[in-house]
Amino acid sequence: MKKLFKALAVASVMVSSSVFANSPAMFSTLDGTNLPEQSAVGGVRFSVLHGQVNEVKGIDISALGLSESDRTTGLNLGIFFGASKVNQEMKGVSFSALNWNEGQATGLNLGFVNLTNNVKGLNLSAVNFSEGHTMADVGFFSLSAKSNFQLGFVNVTDHIDGVQIGLVNCAENGFFKCFPLVNFAK
Repeated sequence: MKKLFKALAVASVMVSSSVFANSPAMFSTLDGTNLPEQSAVGGVRFSVLHGQVNEVKGIDISALGLSESDRTTGLNLGIFFGASKVNQEMKGVSFSALNWNEGQATGLNLGFVNLTNNVKGLNLSAVNFSEGHTMADVGFFSLSAKSNFQLGFVNVTDHIDGVQIGLVNCAENGFFKCFPLVNFAK
């Protein structure tokens, strides 16, 4: 009977380690410290000052600093001056003072400042700055390389596919290069 329990214990450890390759919860801080020491989270991660991990699926909470990942699926939540940085791909919602997405973002970026590349979804903040293509930017000031829609006080893009609505609207391919209230593609 003892051998059976030992065999079951060993088997359960082997199965659980392969099934739970991602940690269900993690604490991250400076110098790449992740507790437990894993590169992926499938649940909740809490980072203070600076936390870095390859992948988060679930909720990524940052406080007093930057939470960084290569890929995030779920919710980035910055509290107490927390910010989020996603290097490759974000799917979900980023709600932080600073949302910094260098790759493809699909969903909603909601914060004070959004620094993005390509966004399939909505950038909503005081300042939106995008080096790539955005579907929709809403804020006081939005600057992008290419956009479908911009709404704010000042909207600037190299290429508008749809419409800009604001006090100042500038687009290289716009009906007018800069025009008040409304601008759209030629």
